[in-house]
Amino acid sequence: MSTTKGPQMPRYLLSVHSVEGAPVPTEEETNQMFADVGVFNEKLMATGAWVFADGLEPVDLAVTVRLDGDTTVVTDGPFAETKEHLGGFWIIDVPSLEAATALAREGAIACRGDVEVRAFQILPND
Repeated sequence: MSTTKGPQMPRYLLSVHSVEGAPVPTEEETNQMFADVGVFNEKLMATGAWVFADGLEPVDLAVTVRLDGDTTVVTDGPFAETKEHLGGFWIIDVPSLEAATALAREGAIACRGDVEVRAFQILPND
């Protein structure tokens, strides 16, 4: 939540999805992907859109905390059993969904994966 007054630029999550069973890139392809993502990250920083970004460890290392009545239960593994998993993300500040989508196109090319665009909620007091 913002502590500043006045209009806030929309903030978007660009999430990178990996698909279980997809072909594993070669070491050379992986190195090129990391280099391309680095160039994309530098562009985000240079334009002022960058807030934060990072990759995530494989889904088999995840734990899920579920609410069961008034208690919580911790289980190994992802929240949902699915073949698609969140592999990484960018958080960006840009003026519109169209601007976020344009950057997501570049991010998808750089990371060679699907990128979902979602806006963060802007609360009335923000």
